[in-house]
Amino acid sequence: MIVTVTMNPAIDKTVDVPRLECGGLNRISHVEYDAGGKGINVSKTIKELGGKSIATGFLGGNAGRTIQSVLEDWGIENDFVWVDGETRTNTKVVEQRGGVTELNEPGPIITAKQMQQLYEKLEGYAAEDVLFVLAGSIPSGVDKHCYRKIVEMVHGKGAKILLDADGELFKVALDAGPDIIKPNRVELEEYAQFDYHASEEELAQIAVKLHEKGIETIAISMGGEGALFVGKDYEIFCPGLRVEAHSTVGAGDAMVAALAYGVDGKLGIEEMVRTCIATSAGAVTTIGTKPPTREVIDGLKEKVIMERHR
Repeated sequence: MIVTVTMNPAIDKTVDVPRLECGGLNRISHVEYDAGGKGINVSKTIKELGGKSIATGFLGGNAGRTIQSVLEDWGIENDFVWVDGETRTNTKVVEQRGGVTELNEPGPIITAKQMQQLYEKLEGYAAEDVLFVLAGSIPSGVDKHCYRKIVEMVHGKGAKILLDADGELFKVALDAGPDIIKPNRVELEEYAQFDYHASEEELAQIAVKLHEKGIETIAISMGGEGALFVGKDYEIFCPGLRVEAHSTVGAGDAMVAALAYGVDGKLGIEEMVRTCIATSAGAVTTIGTKPPTREVIDGLKEKVIMERHR
């Protein structure tokens, strides 16, 4: 079973413009609304892949009810803690040339009581053969040690954790030893305190050290360059697939979904890697934060090139 945790969900509003004119008039050619937030995007993609998940986290107000309605329309089980205030709306401005400008709202403030409700809910789901996906930012009022606490709590019941976070959230949670992590290049460079564009070899060295500390699988997304996967007895680099891109929004979430789907379904390493690369590439061809279809994913899997280093 997969449980996705989205503490800071959002209505994702994606608008297309020819070119963003800062301080001037912008005429929008297309608008798309999606139920979003990293964990929710992961749940939607898992659904397209043919898997199942339970989406949880915090929801509030009319926007929260809209997200719940969308998930139910998708047939995705959900079990959120309801809070005062309004779930945020995030606006993504996509330019014709490919640039993306994001305007993210802060979201509601979470109380200690509401956070405790979520902890209890997650502990109730924790068991062997359960994979929790901790994805994205946290709202105001939530301690930055929360992901670490969740890792420790569910590990005590035999569950696994897939972590997709950045900054201090990422660093603190790493100390608790999540089972799988999916940093992007910039996040890993920041963690390693590199102030330059690291080489593939340097990124691999960091990943190997993290694996030696107990993390089973490290998947590093590198945008158009591709992705690097490191685990027990393997180090695989896959160049990025050439696709007709709409925007890169959601590509990382798609890879997280494929990782979760692969681990939960006990796919072989090479099949999981192919699925990750194809799902991520498919995501950049969609409008808004909609996941690629299984048909698109299967077609792209045939184009994946894997360079095994060990």
